[in-house]
Amino acid sequence: MDALKQVKILALEQATVVPYLTYRLAMDGMEVIRLEHPVYGDPNRMIGENVLGEERMNSYYLCINAGKKALSLNLADDQGKELFYKLVKELDIDIFVTNQLPKNYEKLGISYDALKAAKPDIIWMGITGFGPDSNEGAYDPILQARSGLMELTGEAGETPQVVGIPLPDMGTSEHGYGLLMKALFQRAVTGEGARIDLSMFESSCSWLTVPITMTANFGKTISRRGNTHEFFCPVSVYETKDGYIYLAVGNDRQWNTMVSKDMFSSLNKPEYEKNAGRIADVGALNQAIAAITRQYDSEELIAFFKSITLPVSRINTIKEVIADPLVEQRLITTQDPRTDTHVTLAPPPNLTPFLDRNQRRMSFPPRFGEQNQEIYGGILGYTVEQLSEMKEKGVI
Repeated sequence: MDALKQVKILALEQATVVPYLTYRLAMDGMEVIRLEHPVYGDPNRMIGENVLGEERMNSYYLCINAGKKALSLNLADDQGKELFYKLVKELDIDIFVTNQLPKNYEKLGISYDALKAAKPDIIWMGITGFGPDSNEGAYDPILQARSGLMELTGEAGETPQVVGIPLPDMGTSEHGYGLLMKALFQRAVTGEGARIDLSMFESSCSWLTVPITMTANFGKTISRRGNTHEFFCPVSVYETKDGYIYLAVGNDRQWNTMVSKDMFSSLNKPEYEKNAGRIADVGALNQAIAAITRQYDSEELIAFFKSITLPVSRINTIKEVIADPLVEQRLITTQDPRTDTHVTLAPPPNLTPFLDRNQRRMSFPPRFGEQNQEIYGGILGYTVEQLSEMKEKGVI
């Protein structure tokens, strides 16, 4: 996997969808350089608490930007464009990715055709809300609303709800990760680069496998139904003496095992023997199960269900998730060399060789334009005086 350390990524990024994508690539050890406008920068730098006591390094930004470098660059300026193409050529950039609106591609000089002319084998990715022919703005909750995710989330008959994490953002990032890996493989085989247009809306709708198929073909109306499942029962949250558990019975064999035990033997009825019968009476059945679970502590019930191999869990707070041994041993850490501030980050989806070699440590999220001198001066050869002049002109 050391080959991935040779991959260089230039990202004109802001908000979440591209920063999370490039963060995932940084977990593989790829060199990620984020570009930001010298005045406005990434708005997410100003979101959350000012934990370091300095501008543009707020807590929300720290969550998904470790392992990167940062440059400031004004691509609306001709000198800025010239500098951009020097970066592409002299750093031998492999991947360029952006979440700018398509109408800005030509204006900023970042279109696929322009970059391909500068570097024929470049892999170019443009992530948009609704595709390369649309300049409609899109934030994650808007995608949740339009893609039907909100229609599927919440209690039946109540107000639609957003999902608790920015799923269209981060899900699109994961789709982008896979597409870039495929493009890197294709280039390794053929020598050819690629243009990849990725729509957050299409990405979000692609997860609606059951709702779309059932609605389009079989006359089924799929909507929100709280904690229960459309097709399986019992699957829900159940109150206990000291909290709540979530139980998921996925087939008739599991149900029959459950009701064969004394604790739930009162539910061993012919009408509940098959899943269809349980679904038909889901409300009453869930009430009957809850009447039993309220008599026991959560840990008693978890031990019981695990003893008969039924999937069950207590409903954890985020603090409890962090303390879970399976999570705790995979948490990523980063440390600010200036302030010695330590930050704990979410675990990766898998422990990459790069993270394993580095004991799950990543470099601290970069400050605004932190690598200007290192890259513009040290690599591209601009003098301190030239950089100072470009800064005064608003180029960097």
